[in-house]
Amino acid sequence: MAIDFAANENEDRDPGPRARGRKRDESRDAAILDATIDILVEVGFEKMTVDMVAARAKAGKGAVYRRWPSKTQMVLDAVAQMKRDVAHLGHLPDTGTLRGDMLALFEASSAGQGERFMQAIAALAALLAQQPQTADAGHEAMIEPWAEANRVLIARAIARGEATTAVDLEIVAQVIPSMGGYRSLIQRRPFDRPFLVGLLDNVLLPALGIGPDRPST
Repeated sequence: MAIDFAANENEDRDPGPRARGRKRDESRDAAILDATIDILVEVGFEKMTVDMVAARAKAGKGAVYRRWPSKTQMVLDAVAQMKRDVAHLGHLPDTGTLRGDMLALFEASSAGQGERFMQAIAALAALLAQQPQTADAGHEAMIEPWAEANRVLIARAIARGEATTAVDLEIVAQVIPSMGGYRSLIQRRPFDRPFLVGLLDNVLLPALGIGPDRPST
């Protein structure tokens, strides 16, 4: 049975006329998306409204709707942006080994917004359950930024001769993010360091032809 987005989000529609020709102030995007995560974590997807987000971000409701036509899209974009921040895509670690890079990436993420991100992911699970047709968008929001970081780190390992070239980069780059998503959304368990070490040493590194001669954890 198809779900009507409009019917589900009537309370969040912008009732007023939209200004035309006004230049978008992109500096406000980050504040609105940050407020979206705050409200999502505090009250959950079902209870959150655009009014709540606008008030928290000190933005007009019309300004919010000019950026995001629905609450669903706003939440997905907020989670995607948070995932990019947690994945540190702008300054990935470079320790000289893939294992070291992956562990450094995890440590940097854990030191920052790890707990808040996991709370947001739990709330996102409720959205995906209510609106299963958003699954692809949910994947892009939660998995793809993390996979992008892994793609860069693995390609770097291949380029320096550490990892074999006989792999499908797109597939191996999604192994850890996909397992992390499963652990978070389905098992409702934390993605902690021991779990990451197990994935690295027993799945990802062997798949890339990287031997077992590794430093202690």
